[in-house]
Amino acid sequence: MIQQNKKYQPRLSTLMNLCDVNYMFLVRLLASQNNEEAVGDERCFFISDFLSYKITILEITRYTSLVSICQELPKTKPLVTEEDNNNKTVFDHILRPKMIIRLYHDARMAEVISNQDIKQVQPRYDYPNSKMHLPDEKEQINQFLKEWLQLCLKLGQVNLSLFE
Repeated sequence: MIQQNKKYQPRLSTLMNLCDVNYMFLVRLLASQNNEEAVGDERCFFISDFLSYKITILEITRYTSLVSICQELPKTKPLVTEEDNNNKTVFDHILRPKMIIRLYHDARMAEVISNQDIKQVQPRYDYPNSKMHLPDEKEQINQFLKEWLQLCLKLGQVNLSLFE
């Protein structure tokens, strides 16, 4: 008997739970003293000498906000020399992971809509595919965001001079 491969079905309850938790974490990380965020506001969280994250508010509308979170490189000796300048964008892309997140304030959910080389994260991917995205890529990306946000909340130190 030949076994047919079943098409992957996203686990909606798991994904929605992740989006709920991510929203809660992001609201805590974006909190300001006067409760007013503006486009361009940034929050930097320093985890160690070699690891920090920057959250930037890109867009604010009545029911949604768009933010980016990226991992920052330390301000030390450049990893790419002048003769390797062609590879600089490749290294930046690999060493500076970045996500774009949409916050839905009415639903109290936050969802990763863009990640690294994925311009728009799909609910599921057929597998195998040309970019080798996993069938549950969206769930995994949102889980990864949750881990980043937990790290910022647990170990992150904010540079207070940025807010003065």
